[in-house]
Amino acid sequence: MPFEATPLVASPLQLLPLKPFMIEFKNIKKSFDDKVVLDDVSHVMETGKANLIIGQSGSGKTVLQKCLVGLFEPDEGEIIYDGVSFTEMNVEERKLLRQQIGMLFQGSALFDSMTVEQNIMFPLDMFTTKSFSEKLKRVNEVLNRVNLEGVNKKYPAELSGGMKKRVGIARAIVLNPKFLFCDEPNSGLDPQTSMVIDKLILDITREFNMTTVINTHDMNSVMEMGENILYMYEGKTEWTGNKKDIIFSKNERLNNFIFASEFLQDAKDMRMLEAKGKISDDRDMEKMLKGDKLD
Repeated sequence: MPFEATPLVASPLQLLPLKPFMIEFKNIKKSFDDKVVLDDVSHVMETGKANLIIGQSGSGKTVLQKCLVGLFEPDEGEIIYDGVSFTEMNVEERKLLRQQIGMLFQGSALFDSMTVEQNIMFPLDMFTTKSFSEKLKRVNEVLNRVNLEGVNKKYPAELSGGMKKRVGIARAIVLNPKFLFCDEPNSGLDPQTSMVIDKLILDITREFNMTTVINTHDMNSVMEMGENILYMYEGKTEWTGNKKDIIFSKNERLNNFIFASEFLQDAKDMRMLEAKGKISDDRDMEKMLKGDKLD
């Protein structure tokens, strides 16, 4: 992406040699009053991949994401952006780093009183000294990238749920960020639209080599996008791996979470047998579905 946001002051990350912009967090702990929400969580979010944080409601994934972007301060542990300690940055340094972070919020969080064009231009107005024509050119570039040409003057109320998500993505990437955070990007969308949003996020992540961190409950997203997955249980790291590892995982809590229904459990069993070469044709598949033994 040829656009440069031109921050007003150099960021701490700009002073480092060029290398992958990964995020690492070590031994993160966070409590609210007497309730422990995060308990010694560590992981590495990799560049150019969809990094998923999954888990049941109350598992701590939302609190973890808020710690990563500085909305919450961890009680213990360290957060590192590309070798630079976010934990030790001062207020001004964090502000500069946030110019390199894009956010896609659960409800898209568009300003109802602003047009699509104004919504997307908002970060450019806040963080750059570009001329209006340069900013408008950039707005049109990102609208084109999310397949929403010509909607500049529409208001959020005139858009479908999927279109709002795509506007949210356009705004999140308008500053050409190195890091992209997505909170439940498929919330409220039908399955087909969810797949479109998933593919768009994954394509943008790879195309621009961003470090994308996604909180999700959507199991379709996990199995389609899960290149680097952190599964949390009661505030702890329960399992890490990718979508292929899930099929063969023997972690009971993970299996109960991902394959909650009998249908999904059968699907997992069939995938495992296929991988082992034990299902050879449609008759074997039919026997499997009926619960019969294979020859």
